[in-house]
Amino acid sequence: MRLEHTGAINTHTTPFVEISRAEWAELAPTTKSPLTEADIESLRGLGDRLDLKEVEDVYLPLSRLLSIYATGARKLHRDTTDFLGERATTTPFVIGVAGSVAVGKSTVARLLQMLMARWEDTPRVELVTTDGFLYPNAELFRRGILDRKGFPESYDRRALLRFVSKIKSGAEEATAPVYSHLSYDILPDEEIVVRQPDVLIVEGLNVLQPPTRGGLAVSDLFDFTIYVDARTADIASWYQERFLSLQRGAFTDPDSYFHRYSQLTEEEARATAQDFWERINLPNLEENIRPTRSRATLVLRKSANHAVSTVLLRKI
Repeated sequence: MRLEHTGAINTHTTPFVEISRAEWAELAPTTKSPLTEADIESLRGLGDRLDLKEVEDVYLPLSRLLSIYATGARKLHRDTTDFLGERATTTPFVIGVAGSVAVGKSTVARLLQMLMARWEDTPRVELVTTDGFLYPNAELFRRGILDRKGFPESYDRRALLRFVSKIKSGAEEATAPVYSHLSYDILPDEEIVVRQPDVLIVEGLNVLQPPTRGGLAVSDLFDFTIYVDARTADIASWYQERFLSLQRGAFTDPDSYFHRYSQLTEEEARATAQDFWERINLPNLEENIRPTRSRATLVLRKSANHAVSTVLLRKI
């Protein structure tokens, strides 16, 4: 079994079982997908080619598997509290979703949120992205790392850990900052309030990072983790196409942080995207993101057409 030609896992020592798309699709519940084409359209990220067939083959069985894990976690929690003679309190099932820029992890997270909320035992599903825990641009500039936004050191990891810890402890509510992709910065007067969800999905580039200096990492608080994977060349191509789509769309807004790129020719835009990829996103992928892949519970491997071709599930 190989995760990719780069950093392949030894076939005899891997903790994962590899499942082909066809085999995985057979695990789908017999019930029809609860989502419509309009739902899919609202979830689809820029450049993603998500359709109902992909949902039925890949994400419906995944959401059901997550529901099984969540039910099992609640039972284990009840049994443990009974054993300790304590009063059982509900704690949410926390899922981490990681992967490179432009690989489609945000779409995966939004899709799982919508699917899991339709299962009877997990009606309240919240989604929080780690973008809100980036340091404000002024702080990144002060530290001299504005051009390393997205690297582990650009996040307030202590604040993220406090937030997820509070949710995991069963607190009545917890607040998270809000990030604007338009202004490319934290919105100082806005926050997200999360109140005792059944499931919390945390999506971000570096959510599977291991602890440092013997401390606690946010990944230690996850009950299930997903890594969205693809070949580097495919991700680079998706990143460039997404940049061009943004350049023709969101960047044309005068309030956009990237408005200065809206007047570039297509050739100039492609060159700019390639520069961003090679200088920032590729090093982050190779140095920080991909090394966490083997820590995931489940890996979704995408083909060049964005469709999932293989599922790798950690052996229990």
